[in-house]
Amino acid sequence: MGGRRRWILFNRGSWPEVSRVGDILRTETVGGALLLAAAVTALVWANSPWSGGYVSLGETRIGPAAWHLDLSLAQWATDGLLAVFFFVAGLELKREFVAGELRDPRRAVLPVVAAVGGMAVPALIYTVFNAASPDGVLAGWAVPTATDIAFAVAVLGLVNTHLPAAMRTFLLTLAVVDDLLAIAVIAVFYTSTLRFGALGAALVPLLFFAALVRRQVRSWWLLLPPAAATWALLHASGVHATVAGVLLAFTVPVAGRGVGLAERFEHRLRPISAGLAVPVFAFFAAGVAVSGAGGIRAWATDPVFLGVAIGLVAGKTAGVFGATWLVQRCTRARLGEDVGWWDVFGLSVLAGMGFTVALLIGELAFGAASVRNDHSKIGVLLGSLVAATLATVVLRIRNAHHRRRGAGPRDGVPDVVQTR
Repeated sequence: MGGRRRWILFNRGSWPEVSRVGDILRTETVGGALLLAAAVTALVWANSPWSGGYVSLGETRIGPAAWHLDLSLAQWATDGLLAVFFFVAGLELKREFVAGELRDPRRAVLPVVAAVGGMAVPALIYTVFNAASPDGVLAGWAVPTATDIAFAVAVLGLVNTHLPAAMRTFLLTLAVVDDLLAIAVIAVFYTSTLRFGALGAALVPLLFFAALVRRQVRSWWLLLPPAAATWALLHASGVHATVAGVLLAFTVPVAGRGVGLAERFEHRLRPISAGLAVPVFAFFAAGVAVSGAGGIRAWATDPVFLGVAIGLVAGKTAGVFGATWLVQRCTRARLGEDVGWWDVFGLSVLAGMGFTVALLIGELAFGAASVRNDHSKIGVLLGSLVAATLATVVLRIRNAHHRRRGAGPRDGVPDVVQTR
């Protein structure tokens, strides 16, 4: 009989890949701690007697009015700083498709299907809770679909001493695909007014930026002007300005081997994204007066809150775990020798930590100053807290199991095995 090819789900990967993932996760772990500190500070301030100062700070406007960029500090954090986050996400996404895990269709199947399942099920749960709600509420269907990699990695870092290395790689790759889907959702479903003149004009600086990076230009004083112009014109076009970060990132060349321009940009900008851009956004976005959002009874019984919170905790878990099981069931794939289904369950629960992109989509869906957005925020915060707590319990138990077995992150296992 001829050989049949099988591949391993949750492959450990090569040493360079595992090393790269480790470097990224260390940065994101620190970023997750800063993100948590910023969110807690915002919540405490927004619920203190000095909450008026927090609101006034977020509403402070700066920027040139002639260019329609006289934005509040909160808007600059959302539209400006998050563009840096999406630029880094775009670089990582392109690298994964060109030279990483997603280059091989067999290895790409699991994170892609898991990410799709992890978005579809929470969206369905939200829709079920809000199907009979007033007009405009269903616009929040995408809020519980996004995973926050910084928070998820921070939790994984607390318990990851003996967990298989493949789990870290899978979490990062899942988050990359999740970011791609979230970007597509924002661009397609949350663009209300489209100005084609500004959109067409944005192509000029974008192509100029692309020409510079193709020539391996690394001088920031040459690259920043066309990048800023692309961002400003997209902002004026009606497309959310953070999409500019992704478009710019997609023009940066990725080296198949060695260190290319994309890798250099990512190495320089990831600490800025994780350590500054995302925490500052979190500071302005997470501040919600829990007792003032119509009262605790109002948000606790609001289908928006319930759809978001339950969508994150139950929907993400069911979507990611169920999709992974279907991939294994419907193909010749099998789990890696160090990975069990309880490990997969723990990661699936961990994927329910939605924060940065979830808060952004909530603002786009309901409006930054609306009661519905406040209820959505509370759903994101409480849902993420519950997901983090449950995931920590499960993963700590699994970490102890792997420690007793003498297991730990190891490298060098091929992703395809031959069976006779």
